[in-house]
Amino acid sequence: CQAVTNVDRTISSVKRHMGTDWTVEIDGKKWTPQEISAQVLMKLKRDAEAYLGEPVTDAVITCPAYFNDAQRQATKDAGTIAGLNVLRIINEPTAAALAYGLEKGKEDERILVFDLGGGTFDVSLLEIGKDDDGFSTIQVQATNGDNHLGGDDWDQKIIDWLVGEVKNKYGVDLSKDKIALQRLKEAAEQAKKELSSSTSTSISMQYLAMTPDGTPVHLDETLTRAHFGEMT
Repeated sequence: CQAVTNVDRTISSVKRHMGTDWTVEIDGKKWTPQEISAQVLMKLKRDAEAYLGEPVTDAVITCPAYFNDAQRQATKDAGTIAGLNVLRIINEPTAAALAYGLEKGKEDERILVFDLGGGTFDVSLLEIGKDDDGFSTIQVQATNGDNHLGGDDWDQKIIDWLVGEVKNKYGVDLSKDKIALQRLKEAAEQAKKELSSSTSTSISMQYLAMTPDGTPVHLDETLTRAHFGEMT
């Protein structure tokens, strides 16, 4: 996996840093959140062009409802860097409500859009309906969210627990080992998913690291849904 074999050149959850002065250095170059986000948008642009068989130039990009002006501008800048003409930045819950409302009748409906992603969370209360001409209407009544709450944080709780178990058993601190941490992150995410449908899951990993005397560090733990709930 790229994230394990090339950990120093792998970036995730950059959305949390949009609109800030955060940077990451790769091969001597400092990358901004906008530039990294633009790489993702470029890939989406290429995929869309391959599927449609024609150039894609204009785009509407969504962002969390609670994004401030700086975060929205950074999102728009990412689109521009990717070679897109950004027509508009709209809130993600509004886009979700629009897609939902397209299949509905003319009666007004109040809906709650709950969007818990990998790195961010937002929730919005909206009124949707259709006017006399059949066009969807959306009115945002309330919105809130957290730019630092997402699936990554649930994963991190499992990672911290596993790091603690290894330290207790082997006296080895994996918190500074980038490759081991990435392996733990992938295992934690998988365990989290399995606990959605099972009451317990096993986490087994071989040769995570070596102790000072050369003993290989192996991991074999069972995590229950109840314990996971207590962690989080």
